[in-house]
Amino acid sequence: MHEYSLVQALVERVEQEVGRRGALAVHALTVSVGELGGVDPELFRTAFETFRQGTVCAQAELTVRLVPARWSCPACGAAIEKGAVLRCPACDLPARMGEGSDGLTLDRVELEVP
Repeated sequence: MHEYSLVQALVERVEQEVGRRGALAVHALTVSVGELGGVDPELFRTAFETFRQGTVCAQAELTVRLVPARWSCPACGAAIEKGAVLRCPACDLPARMGEGSDGLTLDRVELEVP
């Protein structure tokens, strides 16, 4: 369950922003989870609920946005259908994975600042 270590890293990153900006509170967080990132969104939410107690994120609302896996041709940009051979039918080049398809990104932090 690496979701707990990911949440710990997330909270630490938010704590850095709180300190840097002199924030009084964290109201909301939005993260994007890539479909191929190996992160279970429900386990991530559960880990957040457990880990946030006693941190700057204790009262923060978490929104998790699932990013579907996408592939495209690096030359012509043609989209490659999910489940298809990961090669461009026109250019015969290997497909490139789309941005965010396998990542975990902190998209937004809503802070209360003085």
